[in-house]
Amino acid sequence: MSTNILEKIVATKVSEVAERKQQISVAQLEAMPLFGEKTYSLKNNLLDASKTGIIAEFKRQSPSKGIINAVADVVEVTKAYTQFGASGVSVLTDGPYFGGSLNDLSIAVKNEIPVLRKEFIIDEFQVIEAKAFGASVILLIASCLKPAETKLLAAKAKQLGMEVLLELHDETELDYICEEVDLVGINNRSLKSFEVNIEHSLKLKDLLPKGKLSIAESGIYDLATFKLLKQEGFDGFLMGEYFMKQENPAKAFEEFSKQIK
Repeated sequence: MSTNILEKIVATKVSEVAERKQQISVAQLEAMPLFGEKTYSLKNNLLDASKTGIIAEFKRQSPSKGIINAVADVVEVTKAYTQFGASGVSVLTDGPYFGGSLNDLSIAVKNEIPVLRKEFIIDEFQVIEAKAFGASVILLIASCLKPAETKLLAAKAKQLGMEVLLELHDETELDYICEEVDLVGINNRSLKSFEVNIEHSLKLKDLLPKGKLSIAESGIYDLATFKLLKQEGFDGFLMGEYFMKQENPAKAFEEFSKQIK
């Protein structure tokens, strides 16, 4: 995503959140049945050797790739992800740019697995909303926030019993890592050029504080790349496009998980 695209997404998000606040109050969100439900730990699942280490993503489209899969069924795909050993499921909830929704999230969370709300979170309201719709984990993107905002949003998520995945793009964002962050994702796709560079991940991984689980994100399109990143010590792998672009994402995940076991 170019920085301009990111700025555009964040600007859209600001007005979208303002609109959501008009439609539903925090009190209403807190009264939703899922708000009080227990969450699942993605950290524990990533440390469980019987699982794949993959956070498998449900994603219909993206600004860089356009439509990836307009017909996949969220029920069928997330059920297969859960059944065949995903450590977690990631669901895009951004509508305008990624074709996702909170409805997709509320369907995915029916599986007994940690579900990550993949969203451009800029406001505490979205953190409360994530919990109300059953998410166990939220994503915070350093490029959209300031370090102090990251800390506040992460602290709110922890207070609500959720885990936090912080996404970094380069070493200038290392100071966003705070105590409240559980997992650190390194996005292999440059926000400026869209290019995917696995080497970039490997270099940045060495700079992460010990004791934080590391997640490789984007650009994992084959078994060889997956194995390389695993060998280099990544704890988790966020993969969506590889499965979603197949005619049958559920089957594609099942086959991939058999290959890596």
